[in-house]
Formats: sequence, C-alpha cells, structure tokens
Amino acid sequence: MIPLEQVIELIDKKQFKELRNYLSTLHPFDISEIMEELNSKHSLLVFRLLSKDMAIEVFSHMEPAYQAKFSELIAEEELREIVNELNFDDKIDYLEEIPAVLVKKILKNTPESERKLINQFFNYPEYSAGSIMTIEFIDFKKQMTVKDSIARIRKIGYDKETIYTCYVTDRFRKLEGIISLKDLILADEYAKIEDVMQSDFISVTTTTDQETVATTFRDYDLLALPVVDSENRLVGIITVDDVIDVMEEEVTEDFHLMAGMQANEESYLDTSVKDLVKKRFPWLAILMISAAFTRAIMEGYDSLLSSVILLSANIPMLMGTSGNAGSQASTLMVRSIAVGDVVFKDIFKVLWKELRVSISIGIGLAILNFISLIFFSHYPLDISLIVSVTLIATITVAKLIGSSLPILAKKIGLDPAIMANPMISTILDALVLITYFSICSMALGI
Repeated sequence: MIPLEQVIELIDKKQFKELRNYLSTLHPFDISEIMEELNSKHSLLVFRLLSKDMAIEVFSHMEPAYQAKFSELIAEEELREIVNELNFDDKIDYLEEIPAVLVKKILKNTPESERKLINQFFNYPEYSAGSIMTIEFIDFKKQMTVKDSIARIRKIGYDKETIYTCYVTDRFRKLEGIISLKDLILADEYAKIEDVMQSDFISVTTTTDQETVATTFRDYDLLALPVVDSENRLVGIITVDDVIDVMEEEVTEDFHLMAGMQANEESYLDTSVKDLVKKRFPWLAILMISAAFTRAIMEGYDSLLSSVILLSANIPMLMGTSGNAGSQASTLMVRSIAVGDVVFKDIFKVLWKELRVSISIGIGLAILNFISLIFFSHYPLDISLIVSVTLIATITVAKLIGSSLPILAKKIGLDPAIMANPMISTILDALVLITYFSICSMALGI
C-alpha cells in the first residue's frame, strides 16, 4: 500500500496512535507530499501528530504555494515558532510567498538584526545569487588550529546549512580561503588553518545571475559556492540543493518561451484559467499579427500564383520543412548556449558549420522532392526544378537564421529561448515565401 492510501486508511479508522507511529517512519518530504493531497482538515491532523522537529522539516519541504495556503490553518504563534526554526534561505523563500501583512506579524518579535538581514535579502535583485544564498555557513580565522576548527564545527554546526565546506575570513569578513571537512579531519590537529586551506577558490557576487551560478556549479563540480559583496566580504553561500531548484526554474522558463508563452512558476493545476490566458494570449497575438506579413507577401504575388496554380500547392511543404529545419537549429543552439558550449565569439564558426550542414540536408531533401514531383505527382520538369532548388535555398536560410538568432538574442541580453520555435517559424514563413516567389519570378519570367 502506498503511503497516501495508508495514511487515509488510518485516518478513516481513527487509529491516530498508529498513524503517528507510521508517520515517524516516513521522510519529511514524503509527508509534505501526502499533506498536499489531503483536504485541509486531514492535512492539519497529520501535521499535529508530528513531533516539533519533524513538523519543521515537513514545513520546509512544502511547495511555497502550499506553505502559504497551510499557514492559514495554524495559529499565528505556532506559525511564528515554525518559521523561526527554518533555515534562513527556506525562511526567505517562505516570506516571499505570503502576504506582507502576515510577514509583519511573523517578524513582530524577531530581533532587529535578523529583520535587517531579511530586508536586505528582499532587496537583492530577483534571480540573483544574493536572492538564493543562505547566511548559515561555518567560518574560521586562518590563525586557528585544526583542532579548534573541528571544535567550532561541533559547537555551531548543527544549525548550519552545510559543514562539508567551511570558509576562512579575516577580521573584516573578507574571504581568504576555503577548506573541506575531509581536509580538516585528515590534517594534523595542531596545524594552522592557513596551512591547509585552499587560497585558490571560486566565488560569485550577490548580483551574479542565478543561471551563471548554476553553470559555475556544473563546470567546477561544486557542493557549495561562496557569495561575496563588492568588497570581497563573505555574505553567504549557495548550496547544491538550491542550484537544483534554479536549474528546474530555468529549464521550465525555457520550455515556456520556446512554446511561445510567458514563463509560469506555478504548477499547471494551481494556475487559474485567467492567468493561463494572460500568459498565452500576448505571444499568440504577436505571432498572429506577424503572420499578417506572410499574407501580404502572398497577396503581392497573386498574379504569379494565378498563372501557375501548381506553385501554391508546394507552399505548405516549403514552409513546413523550412520551419522544422530552423527549429532544429535554434533548439540545438539554445541548448548549446545554456550549457556554455557556444558564446557570441563563436557565431562565425556556427554559421560556417550550419551552412555546410544545411546545404547537405537541402540537396538530399531536394533530390527526394524532385523524384516525388516527377514520378508520383507528374509535375512539369521546370516546376519540379524550381521547387527543389527553392527547398535547398530555404533550408539553408532557415538553418542560418535558426542558429544565429539565439546567439544574437543572448548578446543583447534577451533569453535565447525567445528565438525558438514560434518566433523562428514566423520569421521563416515570410522569408520562405519571398525566396520562393523570387526564384519563381526569375525562372518563369513572370
């Protein structure tokens, strides 16, 4: 029996002692998932059966939106107690989700120093390193011995986000080095920290974009990353679990942009119909208006289409194939930019490679198309040649544009995913028609 069914069964039978025992065997994350599936009454019941420490852990694992909803079910004093026990970064994430009125109530009896810290976090740019870091780290002074440092970890480590990487600062809090728990344990207990620490380390500033942070973690295989201010003072750290959340956000955003809609941070089922309409309509409207250029181009060549009716029958194939070719190139380039394989200076290398790829693919598809038109559709030789030559040209144009636009978008500060499927297809539709009709006009003399 799956945990949710087991919990529901025990609730229905009112076997609360057995339920408490069963909950104690589950991971806090699993309990949070179960609570989100239950109604408010039963969810609160489950929460009340948890020990204090377990309840805090479960609360920290809840989705932010559900945290805000669940907050309405428990007393203000109890909520304040839970929030005070959360890790600092989890506390910030929660406070960002709830109404300002409730934030004030929760922070009413919070020490002034902590309130200042929280307000400072709220002032960091959204999606920056400062907004996702935590201040719960362990720091040493380089004059300390290894023995003293281990004693410090034992004293304060329980309340810290991680103890596996520690940081060395001077009296002005400037970051001087890092040291792993492994190096500490293996070092001579009377050795000085400055003799075993790593002075060559990677750090980011509070304003560094979270996507850059995620890339740094991936490139250097980090578990934690120090965050410094403009004067190289250590103000916080970012741990790998927070970076995983960032990666999920960035991938979700790219998927939405590539589908031609505004990014949505809420789950699908939690998003209202009104919000879904607001996020989808603008892009669809822009793309529809853009498509009007396609109509205008076709109207401009109306006489050409009227004189050679077979030409119009191939327009969907040319537009569809070119759109697919452009989407292939843009999707590949968005991914390459995201993982750091391609930067702006590589644009000419990319264009040269895509030129060769597109010509090869174009020739192959043109041969297949020519055979199909001649032997199966019984087209005249001249029309078959025109359509096939156009196919080579449009595929070449499509792949060059599809590969270059994401790079250019990144260069001017836009998300490369904007230049993915819908936008590329709309641009290419117009270019394909212009190319097709131009070749037809020159070849047929119309």
